[in-house]
Amino acid sequence: MLNLNEIAEKIHRNFESQTRVRDKALGQARLLTRHAAQAIRAIHRSEEDLANENLNEAGALVEGLKTDLSSLPDIYYAGYTQDAIKEFVEASITVAIILNREIPTPESLDVEDATYLNGLAEVSGELRRRCLDILRLGYSEEAERLLACMDDIYNLLVTIDYPDAITHGLRRQTDLVRGIVERTRGDLTLSLREEQLKRVLEETSERFKPLLSRHAND
Repeated sequence: MLNLNEIAEKIHRNFESQTRVRDKALGQARLLTRHAAQAIRAIHRSEEDLANENLNEAGALVEGLKTDLSSLPDIYYAGYTQDAIKEFVEASITVAIILNREIPTPESLDVEDATYLNGLAEVSGELRRRCLDILRLGYSEEAERLLACMDDIYNLLVTIDYPDAITHGLRRQTDLVRGIVERTRGDLTLSLREEQLKRVLEETSERFKPLLSRHAND
């Protein structure tokens, strides 16, 4: 029985050490999520420097998590850790697409493939938001470019046909992306038709303006 006491003491030390690491990881994950959200908010406001600053902070936190949890994969691959990293992926890709830059790869972000794809799927929601902001000022080719990016994202995701245990529920995310893309396509089509109608009315008005002027003089 004395041997059990020694075993228990060692287990207590191990668990206490893991708990401290876990608590630190939770704090890092929350901060990582905050920086990712701030980067997205900044890029929607055209604050490029602030967006890049937050992405750099987020990237450093991702590296810190990988280093701190290298010997504790159960914590690194836990939901809260990977969810925070997914937010970093989403922010990184969103900023790159809005600035018309090359999209970062899983290797350049140093993230797992499944986490990357789930972050990529959530980019569509931010691109739709950007499109709607643009369309408030009228139809724009920039909105068409963003829609094309959304199409490319969906076309990639739909080819990832693997079990949810491997992709972390990507199939459901892909279905959501399809709905977002189709709604955005409808919004752009409506905006384009309104723009065309406005142009026709303006041209018609200019054509009949001399005639209306003569009638007014008569």
